[in-house]
Amino acid sequence: MTRDTAERPAGKPAAAVLEHAPARRIKDIPGRGAVAVWQGFVGSVLMMLGGFGVGWTTLDSPIIRLPFLAWLRTSVPMLILCITILAIGGILMVRAWLRLGQRVKDWQLVDRRVLYKVTVLWSLPLMFTFPLFSRDVYAYIGQGRLMVAGIDPYKNGISSLTGYFSFGADTLWTEAPTPYGPVFLWIEQAVVWITGGDFRSNGMLELAVFLFRVVTAAGVLLCAYYLSKLADHFRFNASRSLWLAVANPLFVINFVASVHNDALMLGFALGGIYLALTRRPILGIVLLTISIAIKPITLVALPFIGLIWAGKGASWGRRIACWTGSVAIAGGLLALMGWLNGFWFGWIPAMSTPGTLWIWYAPVGLVSVGLGYLIGFVNEPAGQVVSSVIRGVAQLAGLAVAVWFILRGKHEAILWRMAMAFTAVVLSAPMIQPWYVLWLMVFFTAAGIDEDWHVKVMYLLTVFFTVIALTDQLNFFGWLPGFNWMPQWGVHAVAITASVGFSLYIMFWDRKTKDLFDWRPHLRRTAKPVKSS
Repeated sequence: MTRDTAERPAGKPAAAVLEHAPARRIKDIPGRGAVAVWQGFVGSVLMMLGGFGVGWTTLDSPIIRLPFLAWLRTSVPMLILCITILAIGGILMVRAWLRLGQRVKDWQLVDRRVLYKVTVLWSLPLMFTFPLFSRDVYAYIGQGRLMVAGIDPYKNGISSLTGYFSFGADTLWTEAPTPYGPVFLWIEQAVVWITGGDFRSNGMLELAVFLFRVVTAAGVLLCAYYLSKLADHFRFNASRSLWLAVANPLFVINFVASVHNDALMLGFALGGIYLALTRRPILGIVLLTISIAIKPITLVALPFIGLIWAGKGASWGRRIACWTGSVAIAGGLLALMGWLNGFWFGWIPAMSTPGTLWIWYAPVGLVSVGLGYLIGFVNEPAGQVVSSVIRGVAQLAGLAVAVWFILRGKHEAILWRMAMAFTAVVLSAPMIQPWYVLWLMVFFTAAGIDEDWHVKVMYLLTVFFTVIALTDQLNFFGWLPGFNWMPQWGVHAVAITASVGFSLYIMFWDRKTKDLFDWRPHLRRTAKPVKSS
């Protein structure tokens, strides 16, 4: 891959050079790529409108009592319409993203600022709808209330608060301690402080949600900035990197629509890696520590920054010294933060909360629960033990693989090794959320994605996990009289039918996109010739 710079060819007139200058406006994207951009915007608007009907809010919110929103949420036909346009909008964004990549055959012709504009354009409608596919933002609000009240969120769940059930948090978080670091606790506290903490007042709950969306949008901007800087460092094309990872609909949906703090975590992690690569390792460790203090999973990146600090061909003594220095700086900063908020390292035991969950498409979750269930027919306690043992062994194996990538491999492939270490950690967990996959997609894009089967894997992951997001958590008042004939599985069946049907169409029947999912050229290229007898 090459840099996104355009030099004037020798002997060419200025007019000819201008024809090949990088596009800086959406309408100037080559190959009618602007059409795909606006199709993605239409998809985002459809998702925004559908979110008014099935996005997450609370019964105590005065906003849903507005006549139009009340009509959307209490009418069966309007509910079905909202679910349908939400699913179609999400997959339309995926198709637009695929078509944009097809239209732009040479990413050197597109300035990175155009991809910034595309990301903003596709994100903007989703800033102004109810939270989609996740209630985590309401957990953030509850944890902020704990902080304002001076209650330790590492030892107490949201249920410690008066009237906690009125503000929308998932029941998982009502009892569980928060797994987030001190920096994000301060952000939660600041949002609650700004909004006054009285969420029964008109619009205050929605204002808190919007402020958290502003925080996640800042994370998206950080990711875009540092991913493009990393592309420059490795001489990749920054515009293509931004298209693959940040302008990706899965990225926009999970971080803007669903309001997950992982965007901010990733932004600081990428910043730390970039600074370390550009010979500012101490400042890089500071940024990575901020990332860890948002969500501690990025601890996995700390030893790799130590290796970058040590340099190519470093002796084991220097590597160990740099690892020790990295841990000392990060540990000292985290200890200082823990002393300032008075909760110290309470996030370490709290990190075990997500590990108690499982999901069917996580290999470890499926195997552990499946075998535990089968053995449980004969002996229920034995089944539970087997399930726990499988999870424990898998997580130890994932940690061992991550350590192997830390200790082994070429220095030139250090970001690829780091991405593989994160992959081992994610795949060894019994629970894999769609936004976990985004960590991997962003890190692999930073390391370099070839125009080969790597890109096809990105396509498949984007389609699959977008469908998972679109069909997972939908908010509707199923207890209303008009909904008696339509159980919850029926509501999800509508979302599954619309999203899976549209996805299958773009993968197998859409004449413009189906070739993107054709693996036959790669299979023929890697197939070994059969020896004649």
